[in-house]
Amino acid sequence: MDSAPPAPPPQPPYQVLPRMSDLSSLHIQFLDQSLVTHQDLLARTPPLLSDLTKQCSNFDAHLSNLQRNLTKLAVSWISRSFGAKSSLSNVNFLLESLSLQTSQYGIGSWKVGKILVEEIPKLAKQIQRIENIRKYIDTALQLEALVGDLEDGVFCVSGLHSRNIFSEKRLTSLKSMDFGPKEERLIEAIRSMNDIEEVLVNFEKFQAQWHCLLGSVDARVDKTLAVVRPQVLADHRALLASLGWPPKLVTSKIDGGEIAGLPNPLVLMEGDKSNYYSQTFLALCSLQHLQKRREDRQHNIVGQRECYIGLWAIDELVSPIASRMEYHFSKWAEQPELMFALVYKITKDFIVGVDDVLQPLIDKARLGSCSAKEAWVSAMVQMLSGFLAKRFFSVLAERYKDKQIRSEVITSWLHLIDHIVSFDKQMQLLLSSETLFFLEDSKRFEGLFRGLSVLTIFCDRPEWLKIWAKIELKDAWKKIKPQLKDDRAWLIDKECDVIAGTEPKLFLLSTREDHKAPLVAESALKLAWEMIERCQTLPSLRPRIRFIRSTAVRFFWYFLNGLVLRCKNMDFSLDHVDDSLIKVCGSINAARYIESKLQEWSDDISFLEMRIAEKDFDIVGNNEVVGNSCFFGEEINSLEELMTNWLMEIITALLHHFETLSWEYLQNGRYFEQEQEDVNLHRVPEVTDLAVSLDIIQALDALKSQLHFLKTSLNPKDFLDLWRSVAGALDQFVSCSIFASGIRFSNKGINQFEVDMQAMFFVFQPFCSRPEAFFPFIRETLELLKMSKEEATRLQVVLSKDKNGTKCLRCLGISHLSFDQVDKVLRDRKFR
Repeated sequence: MDSAPPAPPPQPPYQVLPRMSDLSSLHIQFLDQSLVTHQDLLARTPPLLSDLTKQCSNFDAHLSNLQRNLTKLAVSWISRSFGAKSSLSNVNFLLESLSLQTSQYGIGSWKVGKILVEEIPKLAKQIQRIENIRKYIDTALQLEALVGDLEDGVFCVSGLHSRNIFSEKRLTSLKSMDFGPKEERLIEAIRSMNDIEEVLVNFEKFQAQWHCLLGSVDARVDKTLAVVRPQVLADHRALLASLGWPPKLVTSKIDGGEIAGLPNPLVLMEGDKSNYYSQTFLALCSLQHLQKRREDRQHNIVGQRECYIGLWAIDELVSPIASRMEYHFSKWAEQPELMFALVYKITKDFIVGVDDVLQPLIDKARLGSCSAKEAWVSAMVQMLSGFLAKRFFSVLAERYKDKQIRSEVITSWLHLIDHIVSFDKQMQLLLSSETLFFLEDSKRFEGLFRGLSVLTIFCDRPEWLKIWAKIELKDAWKKIKPQLKDDRAWLIDKECDVIAGTEPKLFLLSTREDHKAPLVAESALKLAWEMIERCQTLPSLRPRIRFIRSTAVRFFWYFLNGLVLRCKNMDFSLDHVDDSLIKVCGSINAARYIESKLQEWSDDISFLEMRIAEKDFDIVGNNEVVGNSCFFGEEINSLEELMTNWLMEIITALLHHFETLSWEYLQNGRYFEQEQEDVNLHRVPEVTDLAVSLDIIQALDALKSQLHFLKTSLNPKDFLDLWRSVAGALDQFVSCSIFASGIRFSNKGINQFEVDMQAMFFVFQPFCSRPEAFFPFIRETLELLKMSKEEATRLQVVLSKDKNGTKCLRCLGISHLSFDQVDKVLRDRKFR
């Protein structure tokens, strides 16, 4: 008989641990990270077991919630499916009834009409509602799966951040298994959030329940972001510290005015450090890109060009530098130029390394519109802007309210602005020529490159911009005011002259000498342009427009008022005419020169852009001028009005002098009615035998000297208008005086009148080759007076038959004199 089988070995009172071969790589990795030494095995095993047990219970609870939600959704879907099935059965029944009724009663049956009008639209709406519900459920399930996976992944990653893997103790033994899997999970979480965002962006129309779904998803993603972003930033900062960033500043050389070149840790890193930095940099870029997509969707920003001037990763480079710089800045309150020099030096030393190391990473992150150089310069500028706003301008703005120390504040303010303007230009020159071209083109967009100028401070604080404008205007007016009272500043350069036959060149005036403008006009333009240039780096159009309107434009109004006051109460009497003319000509020349420069500035693309922006912003100011759309429209119109008014004053004075000196000549008429003294002589004296009448010589001589004085004192353009206006006014004045005086012209009187008028034409001979062309009334009057008796009689007969006589007069070359004037000249002619 066989022996009984051996008894089984006794079971141990505990559960046997799994073999190492049964564990996955993730389990082994987790144990290696959690239990490094034998001491850890004894000390950390109980709390680790407790944490794992708690996590498992949390996962079980989360899984139970998912199952309950899925069950509810399934039940809801089944109930709605039954409703849809019932609706489809009703539709099938109605269609069968429709077919029967149509065959029995025809299509015109009232029941068929009721079905077509009422039942089918209801059916279509119900089907559409069911389709919407189906889409909603599919989307909700898809988002639930994506968000759930995201939360699970982030929960696992958070456990790996309980220790600083970049601590100095472990830096030397850093291995890829300590860092790689964690960063891969972070990047995978960011990709999941991008997938979720892709689903949300594709929604075209949202009903009320869809908005609730969006809000729920956004809330859960926000919670995830609140965990992921600090972790990514913490890793990045710890890695930067391990690389030796930021570099130390050599304070002795800085205080001595020399800043030596600083080593760039980004260029020096290699091996695992370079790989780890690349991973954290890409993670930050991806996270920032995701954040921007979410903000664009939530604020309904569609179709705008992406432009990443600021990068979180580069901001993390600047932040530790800023904390070190502020220590030095606090000691240089009285020497702000040292602050600008230090920031410029560091920016310049690192810009090449930043571009070489970070630009490939940016390209790898597919941020096509982002430049590492621009982001680096922008971050450094913003760092300095924040410090100046907090430590300098806030203090100066508060002290400006105290009138006792206001002059000291103004000096400090202007000194600081000078350094800011110079610094902004230096920082922009650090960028390449292609980038500068792009920047110049992009400045036309409101606030696009706010980070590239320290003057951004004034875009965010309008009250500081107002103080700055007041200071600039007050300083400019303080500089120009002494010149307005200095007669030497009003001296006119008389070298530029008008030569007969060169009138077309007068419209090519460009320089101050061409306009014969006084030096004070050049000074005013220079001060105004300096104020305009100082705000050119303001990155926003609105504050730039307001600054120019409050400084340069208002300065021109003050200067225009000074020109008006200088011309007021001028004495144009014969005894003081020269002194008055020189002052008025100086003001007119200054106004003409400034007007030409303002028109030239207004044609510049930057001012055209600001003018368009003014209309878009609906900024109300002095620029609202009807019929003038340029930036300096109202100022140009006011200058034109000043010049026109004072040119008319000069013309009126010249005509008044001529009238006073020639009154006896035009009213007496004895020169025109005199007969031939020797009746035995049948020859009438020729024009060449006669001299100019004594009563008009003084008037012509005064007119000639005054015109010559104006030619040398007034700018060519206005003098051209002036002498032509004077000629036309004299033509009207002499003709009207003759018609009103009732003088009867004899043969000798006609010749005398012709001699006198030739002398008047000769006064204007230096200004044109045919001055008589500007005296049409006198010229036509002479033609009528010189007609023979037979010609005059025939013309009178023709005119008596045709009261208009326009065609006949034009045939004779008479186009300016009216019918009554022609008739009076012919009747006042004496024939013997």
